[in-house]
Amino acid sequence: MGTTFKDWLLDPVIQRVLMVVVGSVVVIVAFRLFAAYLSTRVHDTDTRYRTRKIISALQYLTVVFVTAVVFKDQLGGLTVAFGVAGAGIAFALQEVIVSIAGWAAVSFGSYYRVGDRIELGGVVGDVIDIGMLRTTLMECGGWVRGDLYNGRIVRVANSYVFKDPVVNYSADFAFLWDELEIPVTLDSDLAHARTIIDETLEQTVGDYAAGAENAWKLMVTKYRIEDARVRPLVTMGFNENWAVFTARYIVDFQRRRITKDLLSTEILDRFRASEGRVSIAFGTLAITDFPRLTVDTGNSGSNPSKTPIDPLDTRS
Repeated sequence: MGTTFKDWLLDPVIQRVLMVVVGSVVVIVAFRLFAAYLSTRVHDTDTRYRTRKIISALQYLTVVFVTAVVFKDQLGGLTVAFGVAGAGIAFALQEVIVSIAGWAAVSFGSYYRVGDRIELGGVVGDVIDIGMLRTTLMECGGWVRGDLYNGRIVRVANSYVFKDPVVNYSADFAFLWDELEIPVTLDSDLAHARTIIDETLEQTVGDYAAGAENAWKLMVTKYRIEDARVRPLVTMGFNENWAVFTARYIVDFQRRRITKDLLSTEILDRFRASEGRVSIAFGTLAITDFPRLTVDTGNSGSNPSKTPIDPLDTRS
């Protein structure tokens, strides 16, 4: 006689499989309800994101635990087989294993978090998701000048945490130093030019510097690092043609290009309004004189005629 449905249900292996399926469904539903409840209670975006990630990881671990408990009798006799298979799997999936280790390092090692701007695996961008295998970045730069998005979403393996340097633009100190070079003619009032640049820096980025001073004090207490200047600084140098002022200032890592545009526009407007006291320098080529040339117009003979020509005379 064929096996009936009742006999099939009484099979111990089938019963254990059903227990795993039912237990997994109960675990998944319970964790998702719990995640939905917390989403209504947690208002901070970063905390809510991290909570969802932790709940998702605990959900999978619980399912694995339930499976191991149900099949614990069978697992004991397969220890050797699992050991051999595990070694082969570890070798074949070593990149995956390293990526999972990288995820653990990122999650508990403060390498970066969602919202940080980083450089990982040669890609610069803002972190928009941290998965178990890959970190997802909204890429900056590329064919786009400055620290602006180019529209590409890049997924970088977490294993690069152990292979390459991890550059974080906003971890403990969410500010960057930037510089703007302003060329000024040597016949300008250089002292007045410095005053204009100083005042423009203070008006445009002074608030950034005030906030950055407190952040830098925390950096000094946390790391072995010098107490660097965060207030705007103007220095002057020379090249073979003109004077060059360098404006060094602190700026938010997300507003570097916009701030440079504001500074450039304001400084240029104030130079033009200085009634000729300060002028922006630019490369020009001025022809002031040519030597007089003598052209031999004779074809033969011992005394050929020679006609002087003025190169600047447009009538010839």
